Amino acid sequence: MTARRTPWWYYLVAIIGGLFGGMLLAKYDETSGLALLGVPWFISALLLLIGVTVLVMALQVHKYATTDPRKRAALKPLDPQKAVSTLVLAKALGLVGAALAGWYGGQILLSVSHMEAAYYSQAVLECAIACVACVADMVIGIVGEWLCQLPPTEGPENPKMKAAQRQRNVASAAVKTRH
Repeated sequence: MTARRTPWWYYLVAIIGGLFGGMLLAKYDETSGLALLGVPWFISALLLLIGVTVLVMALQVHKYATTDPRKRAALKPLDPQKAVSTLVLAKALGLVGAALAGWYGGQILLSVSHMEAAYYSQAVLECAIACVACVADMVIGIVGEWLCQLPPTEGPENPKMKAAQRQRNVASAAVKTRH
């Protein structure tokens, strides 16, 4: 299985999409009079807890993957499914963190002009805390994705194997030109 790093522009698209969604919600809240802005405090705490959990899992995968194979016997075996699931969680956390940071940021942008009202000032504070938690989750997701990278095995992708193959090709070409 080959997994690729998430391109940087995916995060940018997620932030922009979330930003427009948050701005639309704030505009709808303003015109309709419904109280839809803000986020409960426990959601920000839950977002941070999920981020820390993914980071701990990614650190476990990284520790196992970068340990010398001769010393791995001392470590608890790592289930490959757990390693793949951790990578998927890290990718998802990064993208969701970006989208939610945009979502809450969009609400902040359109609500800041109404800060004199208690409802809007409370919503801006809640969204600011949630936005910080989401940016932290995005960073944790990006770092977690990096931590889940496996070093090249002794397969054809390994730099040592590529160098040895080039040496064999040069040597065989030199032998062919002598005849």
